[in-house]
Amino acid sequence: MDWDNLKFFLELSRAGKLTAAARRMGVDHTTVSRRIHALEKSLGMTLFIREQTGYSLTEAGRQLLPQVEQMESASVRIEQSLPEADEQLSGQVRIGATEGYGTIMLGRELGHLIRRYPHLHLDLLAMPRALRLSRHEADIVITLERPERGPFIVTKLTDYVLRLYASREYLENHGPIRHRNQLGKHRFVSYVDDMVFSRELLFLNEIAGSGEVNIRSTSVLAQQEAIATGAGIGILPAFSADIDDRLQVVLPDQIRFIRTFWMLMPEELRHIARMRVTWDFLRERAEENRGRLMATPSAGQ
Repeated sequence: MDWDNLKFFLELSRAGKLTAAARRMGVDHTTVSRRIHALEKSLGMTLFIREQTGYSLTEAGRQLLPQVEQMESASVRIEQSLPEADEQLSGQVRIGATEGYGTIMLGRELGHLIRRYPHLHLDLLAMPRALRLSRHEADIVITLERPERGPFIVTKLTDYVLRLYASREYLENHGPIRHRNQLGKHRFVSYVDDMVFSRELLFLNEIAGSGEVNIRSTSVLAQQEAIATGAGIGILPAFSADIDDRLQVVLPDQIRFIRTFWMLMPEELRHIARMRVTWDFLRERAEENRGRLMATPSAGQ
């Protein structure tokens, strides 16, 4: 029996779709189909039911699955015991993250991971919406919402700070803002309420007397650009806004929000070496960047 074919069986059983399994294996979907067909032929049994919505296991497939998972675990243990196993780490990992954290933080960090493991292939999905593990949109997801249930490994990745910002030009034209009760006179830039992917982002509800919102966007980076060019004031993550020389913190002692990033991974992926290494790297870099994320003086504030 070909172990490579069994690895394709595992990926398709987890992903449920040829395209998703192909992405994880770094091949074309026709290769996945061909491998599954070869495995079924060698075993003399049908392992998957092919439906419009995807692939589901037959009874024979369900009986085979735990045995192949044991083989996979044994293979991982062998790989870990080999000298210089880390240097040979390969395969694809898809990381989903919120737009700001994915673009500003992970975009600059993932290069370090690739230098450590040059055979890894990373997909970074930095998007202004929540990515769903249940739909196999990503292997590891960083999100604002902690799931209440599901077959996931969940960890608190990090807290981060958001503050009120305005452009220096805006403040020169409209005068300094020294008290919260002055906010009602100012224009704001914020999210589109009915399209926000997390209620954790509706900050203006917590600012009494906030003024009119003139520009709304689903993108926090678009909001930052609008604020930086004088369109109004708004709440931004410090890890992004504090490195923008066009921006200035407003009412730093009065307005400060703390939110939390959670990191999730399907339970079924926890023993795959490339997933575990990526998971540990993301936790390591979040800890190293804690000063910047929390806008502490040690981070240059």
